[in-house]
Amino acid sequence: MRLTKVTRNYQITLPKEVRDKLNISIGDILEVRVEGEKIVIRKVARKRKRIKLGKKLTVEEIERAIKGGFDDAVSH
Repeated sequence: MRLTKVTRNYQITLPKEVRDKLNISIGDILEVRVEGEKIVIRKVARKRKRIKLGKKLTVEEIERAIKGGFDDAVSH
């Protein structure tokens, strides 16, 4: 059993063993629910696949992709 501490912003850090076992990465969506006296956290399967471009996008590129479609953003 691993312990984690709640921060002043009510955030927790998932222990590395848990992240590795469940293949949890930055940006993944987790479901949180209460079962009796337990907090249950479950990784939610994505309905859309992530697209990795091999580069970091700027905020402007992301906004352009949202407004004009993905093809417009990657063609620049």
